[in-house]
Amino acid sequence: MANTSKEDYGCPLDEATKTIALEELREDDVTKEQALDQFRHWIQKHPTIKRCRTDAAFLLRFLRTKKFSLPMAEEMLERYLTIRQLYPNWFQNLDIEDPDIEAIVDAGYLVPLPHRDRHGRRVILSCAGRFDPYKYTSAQMARAHSLVVETLMDDEENQVRGYTYINDESGLTMGHLSAWSLTDIRNMLRCIQNSTPMRHKETHFVNIPSCATKIIEFAISLLNDKLRARISVHKSLDELKDAIDPSSLPKEYGGDVPLSEMIAEFKKTLKKQRDGIKALDDMYIDISSSDCRAVSSNLNGIPGSFRKLEVD
Repeated sequence: MANTSKEDYGCPLDEATKTIALEELREDDVTKEQALDQFRHWIQKHPTIKRCRTDAAFLLRFLRTKKFSLPMAEEMLERYLTIRQLYPNWFQNLDIEDPDIEAIVDAGYLVPLPHRDRHGRRVILSCAGRFDPYKYTSAQMARAHSLVVETLMDDEENQVRGYTYINDESGLTMGHLSAWSLTDIRNMLRCIQNSTPMRHKETHFVNIPSCATKIIEFAISLLNDKLRARISVHKSLDELKDAIDPSSLPKEYGGDVPLSEMIAEFKKTLKKQRDGIKALDDMYIDISSSDCRAVSSNLNGIPGSFRKLEVD
């Protein structure tokens, strides 16, 4: 596991990003240094966390998502470690050299775009029609998502500015929908909003086919009020372009750079980070303990003892 010197307080942010961090997250150098020291001490003394990354880039994922509320960041880390062990088919064995995962990435199902949006956020494009539900499983789809976001989450500009999602649902079929049980949808959305250290800022849906309307409405209904308010549904690509600068989109969507080039560029990043992402599986929390059982029960839909976590 990555261990760090006391002096590791993260990478310097540019002035514009520092301003956002201060205004939105209450982050300054002193707060950051103290929070990281306290977080590391808490992990060291934690009775059930046996192995965990303690470098700044990793811990700042949680501190920034929770606006430097240390208790809430600690809860989110517990949840993050727990879901990785509860759902290994979704969150472990993330490897770009797995032939099936590589094929899903190559097809362009999920691609972080190289250009940020007008707010400086990283944009993640999902194209449902580029995923073959008759060839790949829902677990492989989930692992492709996990691989992509783990590759992005240590980037400190992403941590501060957050993410914009574009979901192109053209080509979505009953094959895609039947791959997921309602229980799986519910559990996955709980993991995303309570256990994944990302600032989800905007989500755009476009080209939703009539067969998928009810399922997507069901999924949105499971989100908390803040995330629901950040979802926009567009009837057409032209309508989407009113919200997203077309120049940041792939050529197929009105931009300048072909999707294939964006995929090839992102794959270089995936391969460069391969060892670090695989090493995430070395982290370990003892989920047989009573505290972790409370987290597990809550994730599986049984009311647990954890208060509703703030999402930003």
